[in-house]
Amino acid sequence: MAAHLKKRVYEEFSKTVQIPHEEAPAKKLRLSKPSKSAALHIDLCKATNPTDALQYLLQFARKPVEVESVEGVLRILLEHYYKETDNSVRLKIASLLGLLSKTQGFSPDCIVDDAINTLNNEKSHQVLAQLLDTLLVIGTQLPESPAVRQRLIEMACKHLSDTYFGVRNKCLKLLGCLGTVDAPLTKDNEGVGTSLGGVRDVQSIISDYFGDQDPRVRTAALKAMLQLHERGMKIHEIIYDQACRLLTDDYEQVRSAAVQIVWMLSQLYPESIVPIPSSNEEIRLVDDAFGKISHMVSDGSWMVRVQAAKTLGSMLQVSPHFLEQTLDKKLMSDLRRKRTAHERAKELFTSGEFSSGRKWADDAPKEKLDRNTVYLIASGACGAFVHGLEDEMFEVRIAAVEALSQLARSSTSFAEKCLDFLVDMFNDEIEEVRLQSIHVLREISTHITLREDQLDTVLAVLEDSSRDIREALHELICYTNVSTKECIQLALLELLKNLNKYPTDRNSVWKCLKFLGSRHPTLVLPLVPELLSTHPYFDTPEPDMDDPAYIAVLVLVFNAAKSCPTMPALFSDHTFRHYVYLRDSLSHLVPPLRLPGLVDSRCSLGSVESAQLFLQQSLNRVSTIQNLEAPGAQDLLNFTIRDLRRLGELQTELAGAAEFCATYLRCQLLLMKALQEKLWNMAVPLCLKQNVTATAAAQQILEETYKLEFLYSGLESRQVATIHHVRLQAKALQLVLTARTRQGLDPLISSCEKFLQDIESFQRLFLAELPHLQDSFVDKLLELMPRLSSCKPVEMVKILQTTLRQSGLLQLRLPEQIHRATATIIEPTGESDNPLRFTTGLVVALDIDAMLEHVQDPQNTVKVQVLYPDGQSHVIHPKPGDFRKPGPDRHRLITQVYLSHTAWTEPSQIEVRLLLAYSSSSASLSSPSPASKLGWSDSIDSLSPQEAAVEGTIPFSKPVKVYIMPKPARR
Repeated sequence: MAAHLKKRVYEEFSKTVQIPHEEAPAKKLRLSKPSKSAALHIDLCKATNPTDALQYLLQFARKPVEVESVEGVLRILLEHYYKETDNSVRLKIASLLGLLSKTQGFSPDCIVDDAINTLNNEKSHQVLAQLLDTLLVIGTQLPESPAVRQRLIEMACKHLSDTYFGVRNKCLKLLGCLGTVDAPLTKDNEGVGTSLGGVRDVQSIISDYFGDQDPRVRTAALKAMLQLHERGMKIHEIIYDQACRLLTDDYEQVRSAAVQIVWMLSQLYPESIVPIPSSNEEIRLVDDAFGKISHMVSDGSWMVRVQAAKTLGSMLQVSPHFLEQTLDKKLMSDLRRKRTAHERAKELFTSGEFSSGRKWADDAPKEKLDRNTVYLIASGACGAFVHGLEDEMFEVRIAAVEALSQLARSSTSFAEKCLDFLVDMFNDEIEEVRLQSIHVLREISTHITLREDQLDTVLAVLEDSSRDIREALHELICYTNVSTKECIQLALLELLKNLNKYPTDRNSVWKCLKFLGSRHPTLVLPLVPELLSTHPYFDTPEPDMDDPAYIAVLVLVFNAAKSCPTMPALFSDHTFRHYVYLRDSLSHLVPPLRLPGLVDSRCSLGSVESAQLFLQQSLNRVSTIQNLEAPGAQDLLNFTIRDLRRLGELQTELAGAAEFCATYLRCQLLLMKALQEKLWNMAVPLCLKQNVTATAAAQQILEETYKLEFLYSGLESRQVATIHHVRLQAKALQLVLTARTRQGLDPLISSCEKFLQDIESFQRLFLAELPHLQDSFVDKLLELMPRLSSCKPVEMVKILQTTLRQSGLLQLRLPEQIHRATATIIEPTGESDNPLRFTTGLVVALDIDAMLEHVQDPQNTVKVQVLYPDGQSHVIHPKPGDFRKPGPDRHRLITQVYLSHTAWTEPSQIEVRLLLAYSSSSASLSSPSPASKLGWSDSIDSLSPQEAAVEGTIPFSKPVKVYIMPKPARR
């Protein structure tokens, strides 16, 4: 009872008060990165010996340092530098000072005083050299501080007297990179001599070390002088004599740098007059330098010989008679030609053994000339290129050939004289030298005419096994002038032999004969009866038109006949028929001719301007499609597409633009058919077939838009926006068709979200082009964007369906230049009926040779597809080295594809074609619109998943069929 009362008392007098809970303010956390300087300080303090400290410094060097932490880290490093006694650790710290001073956004002016103090107190030569390197970095980072640069230059001059070559090297490098011409320098005279004291300029100080006892210092002095020249400082002419003396230095690095100095001064002062030693004569400085550098082509070091040969090619101001002496094969001595033994015997026989006395002093000795004078003038320049072209090192021979090319392009007379030497290089043992010689002769072909013996040497290279050599020679013959009809006959005979030995050279040989005939019509004219096997009285058999050799002869004759109106009178009847056939099948090789009784349909075409006018009129006609009913509009689109494609076939110059417009109108036609009235006014079960057709049309539109975007080059931002607009319409059509098939709510919701992302992406990428898209589909969507973002999927689909059917055709504006990427597979031809046999389980190599036109970045985008009869498909990515660039916007693909398959019972055909790979994400990021440039914070993730992930390939060549036969393995 007492317990019960006690409980009641507590119940009556206990009261619970509930205090309202006040939310405690959230604590804000500030994330701070650990201090780099503190961590480095702790690590260096933990080091008990120099090895540990060096390890900590090496580990620190591998880590990035933020800009705001650089100054603190530099202070810690300098503090430990003063405490450290080990040279290797101080060397590493000095290296880190220079490395950190290069940090982007950091100004190293705060450590200039400390760096100079450490330099003054340092005793180790290696550390001194590294500190000077650090000072060079600091001076390079502070170009706007002339006072700092002046202090650094004074420090370099002070340490130039150091006994260690590395310190002197760094001082000279610093003077070359930071020295100025207008600032006089005060050089200490301690340890060097009183002659160096006083006010000096940087060039005289550097030139004092041209005669340093260490060859590495001499090389550094020459390179410092070159650095001054590269920075725009004019080098004094007085340096020339000192540089010439260094051409005979014992060390090849010095001689190589001296060659560059001599060349540089010859370009600065070409017309200056310099005296010839031990003679009263004077010559131009550029001629003297040319003679001295020519002598270096016979240097003992092949690297110096290469340097000298390359340098000769850029000395275009040399006197012609001095230049032509480099090709003189005569053995010169004392500026006189040595007489042969026959000449000396003949003179002895005519004059008797002793002097006859009839001529005063005829037996007196010739005057003695100074050997140095002969060395500088005759021996140096005489036969320099002869020595270079016959050098044992192929690098020297290539450099000599390139130098000949540069000099021959600027002098017609020199080009004619060096022709024999270049032709001789066609027989070089190194393929690279032969190829370079052919290219050089091609470059100077406008200045020369080949003789028959020279042409014979040139044509001998056609037997080379290298495809590159043969094709380069074919191009050379295209632009070469020959002198006689025998040369034409010889060239044709050798080219036909080449065609018989290497059938894959067919197109190259035909092209070669096309240019050969057009350049020499008068020489081909007397050969026509023999070439065509015609007879004035008897009929000759008609040759086989499938013979590549006969086609080659006809290509030569027809191109010569274009400039020779009397030639068609020599043709037989079947030649006229063959001309008509070849004019249609090989129009790029056979020119239009005015032949009796024949009218070339290609000649009657209008000009490019009229074709372009027709193209623009066709687009303007289509713009009136809004006023027509659906059947009439579709007919107009069909007729316009047909006309544009035919225009592209007739006018190759407008093929890209015409095909682009036809493809765009094809997308509009597909969209119009998919949105026709009867499809949307009927229930879905009643129009399943039409629904499937509309779905296929939407997919086809998407594929065509990717072709429009990636298969054509030269598109402007406005055209790309128009293509994306059509793609957006196709995606909207897909979304509406997905909703009509009632596949479920979840897929519909995700599809609506993706479509909204596509609209946002379009707005971001083509913001600058939106004013040109007034009253278009996307313009109406952007107006309805708030409603689309908040409505339900079903309502959104209804809005899209209504907007799609109300949107009209967006007018297409053509850019100035538009080209379609094309590929032509030259090999394999697909004409052979002999199957390519190989054992099953093994591989066989199929050679692919294709010409690519207007392909952007072919190394990354072009692929080879092999399609087998059983449906298997292999895609091969060629190596970057398989692509060559014979001309602008043209690439050549020469590669091998390896085939393999299981055993077949009989031969069958595979298809080989070229594909162009594309990625829509890269296109979005590289859109030409200024508004499409993404910032640093943007990424591909911010794009819609579809736009960031769509990748594919587009076939852009005709497929070639090849017979293969995998045989079962023998057991």
